[in-house]
Amino acid sequence: MPFTAAEIARLLQGEVCGDPATVLTGFAPASHAQPGHLTFAENEVYFAAAEQSAAAAILVAGEFKSDCKTLIRVANARIAFAKVLPLFFPEHRPAAGIHPSATVAASATVDPTAAVGPGCIVGERATIGPRAILHGQVFVAEDCQVGEESILFPHVTLYSQSQIGKRVRIHAGTVVGSDGFGYVFDAGAHRKVPQVGNVIIQDDVELGANVTIDRGALGPTVIGKGTKIDNLVQVAHNVVIGDHSIVVAQVGIAGSTKLGQYVTLAGQAGLAGHLKIGNRVTVAAQSGVMHDIPDGQKWLGSPAQPDRQMKRVYIALQQLPELIRRVQQLEKELAARTPEPDAATQG
Repeated sequence: MPFTAAEIARLLQGEVCGDPATVLTGFAPASHAQPGHLTFAENEVYFAAAEQSAAAAILVAGEFKSDCKTLIRVANARIAFAKVLPLFFPEHRPAAGIHPSATVAASATVDPTAAVGPGCIVGERATIGPRAILHGQVFVAEDCQVGEESILFPHVTLYSQSQIGKRVRIHAGTVVGSDGFGYVFDAGAHRKVPQVGNVIIQDDVELGANVTIDRGALGPTVIGKGTKIDNLVQVAHNVVIGDHSIVVAQVGIAGSTKLGQYVTLAGQAGLAGHLKIGNRVTVAAQSGVMHDIPDGQKWLGSPAQPDRQMKRVYIALQQLPELIRRVQQLEKELAARTPEPDAATQG
């Protein structure tokens, strides 16, 4: 669907510099832009490339000027980019209704505006909210709730009593509510501790592909509203992740650890159990966290420490080979200066 530059600017609360009637039929990076396309530029290098491209208009922030392109000036080009993309690339939404191959329990409730795709299973007393979408072969166990406008992609599994909020996106292969890893050693064997809690996913959360979120042993595992979790993340039983946090791929969080709001865990970070991680904490990639972290701190390394302290350790480690060489040289010099013991003295 085409839009004019004026329509795009209105949507983004920006302003048009150039022809407001410029018709825009798509969005592309400068290197692939065709006539009629809108592109964007965050800095002078990108802007120069955009001006030389075939694009009809450029989304910019700052005082850029052009004699050959229509500009749509906004406060933040990257935020505007995220807002405008869905106009040109709307997400496919299947028609409302239950596919003939789906199995829906008689006691389940599926809103008439929801879509339940082929091969899906919806268990007893489960609730599927307005405009929710279950793509093919999604499994929703008994007593689960899926909130309005949430989307579950193929092969998502919700174990019993999982609660999914509004506008949640769960990507393919993710498992919500499987048993937590809880055992006690009894008479030479590992006895399973029944996991009788559940999982609560609050509004506007996104879970990547093949994420696993374990149900609580007692009480819930909770993912706070607006939190985004990347692919291949493991969240153990009774973990609580605060609102608007970012958890990057291959992170592992052990049981009963509590994260505050606006926490960032970079890729492959690992957190031990029963920790308290404060608000606005950042943990660097591949860090191993073994201690509580106060609000606002940045930690890195394994075992993780505050970033400034750990950076000094890294610098010292880089100097270690030269330090060893110098010590070895000093030992040689000292040995050469030390006279051999006199035989008479020894007697």
